Order: sequence, then C-alpha cells, then structure tokens
Amino acid sequence: MSGPGAGRPGAGPYAGRMDLNTGNGAPTITIPTGYNGPDGSGNGGYSAGLLAARLSTVGGPAVQVTLRTPPPLDHPLTVEDGSGPGLRLTDPDVTGKGHLVAEAETADLPEEPAVPGRPVAVAEAREAEDRYPGLVEHPFPRCYSCGPERAEGEGLRLFAGQVRAGQGPDEVGRTVACTWTPTPSVDDGSGHAAFHQVWAALDCPGGWSSDVVGRPAVLGRFTAQVLAAPRVGRTHVVMGHLHGVEGRKVRTGTTVHDEDGRMLAQAWATWITIAR
Repeated sequence: MSGPGAGRPGAGPYAGRMDLNTGNGAPTITIPTGYNGPDGSGNGGYSAGLLAARLSTVGGPAVQVTLRTPPPLDHPLTVEDGSGPGLRLTDPDVTGKGHLVAEAETADLPEEPAVPGRPVAVAEAREAEDRYPGLVEHPFPRCYSCGPERAEGEGLRLFAGQVRAGQGPDEVGRTVACTWTPTPSVDDGSGHAAFHQVWAALDCPGGWSSDVVGRPAVLGRFTAQVLAAPRVGRTHVVMGHLHGVEGRKVRTGTTVHDEDGRMLAQAWATWITIAR
C-alpha cells in the first residue's frame, strides 16, 4: 500500500536514515528494505513521511507529498530544493524517468473532512478488524502498514474493516476502522510514535475503504498533518473513508484518534489503481 531496534529510537530494526552530510553536501534519505509497501518499493506513507519531516513536525502545518515513482529501498535518495518553496527527492543513480522520486510542499487543508462523522470507539474498531478483507486476500501481504504477514513489532498490522457502508457500485462513503497500539519499535525516544511512523499509520487504512482486493492501488499523492503524537503503548483508533473513484484515481481520507476520540492526525490521499 504500502521488534525493538538497536539503532536510533523511533524506527525499529529497519531504521529510516537521514544523512545530513553526504559527499556532495546534499542531505539524503534511505528507506530500508523492511519499510516496503509492495515488495521491492517503499511504503508510500512511511516514505512520504520521511520527506515531509523536512518541512513540518508534530503540531506543524500539513504537507503534501506527490510520489512520482515507487521509492527504491536500501538506496540513498537526495533531498533537493524544489523550483518553489518545496523539496524534491531524487535518485542520483537514475537519469530520465525515475530520477524524480517525490515532491513535497506545505499545503492548506482540504475543505472536506478526512473522515466525516464521529470516530468509533475502541471496542467497535477492534471488532471491525475481523472484517478486514486483507486477512483473506491481500495484494501486498508484507506491506509495512497493513500486511498480515508482518510480525508484531515488524509492521504496524493495521487491519481496517468496515464500520459504515457506502453507496453505489464503488461504495463511495464507505468507512473502515481498526485499532493501533504503537509499539516501542516506533518510539521517537519520547514515548510517542515518530512523525514518519504516524504518516505510515495514516496510509493504508484509507486505501482499504476502497476495493483494494479487486482493484489494487498504490499511493500517488498524500496530504497529511500530525496534530499530536500518539503515545506508545496506548490504544488508538485509525479510520479510513472513501471519498470518490474517478477512473484509475481513488480518493480517500484517514484519521487517527486517541481512546477518548480526540483527533491526533489526518490525511487525504489519491491512489492510482494498478494492473494485477
């Protein structure tokens, strides 16, 4: 869609790296193998979150990240100034198509709520996990965010099932939910989930509000804001909502709430369906 580590806090055994002093003076981002979405490329939310962290932080402005090509794994990518106020993530070993991996810029929030209506309670979100379609069939079963083949602590294991039905052939308006209890592997060192880990949590539950099994999709554009960091060891509710389907484009929203219903993070996504 997309166990405790020995390195720096907040990333577990697959720590994403931000090297600020490379040989040519440009900062780089490396997405380790364990943070994949589809096999062989970076989880969209996690990858976008690493770049977005150069422009915002917890409590800061929303950032819009556009993924131009599947982010490569275990390979230093260069962070560059964009043509405007934003940033570009490029692959220095590729020329032409594939050189530009992603673009990021701060953004205004969309007018439509990411997930309309009140958040569901923890108990309802936990019960909905039994209806997660990915438990039966999954196009990317080792996805860092939502893959059922990932062990506890080596993936977020966000299994969002339906809590509100949609309408029409595409079930627009469908809403899904699941629980998320951040483990020590995502701790940023303060007892809270790291910024880019929250972006990863905002990724796949939105996608699963659509028919991911019948129409697999990958993240194309992601606008997210982290209002407050989820606490490690506390149970949260993650919700996804299907806003619309237009050809190959699927528009969704995602929110993260604490156990009292307070919204901690929100995101709006455009997904691109792919051939199986």
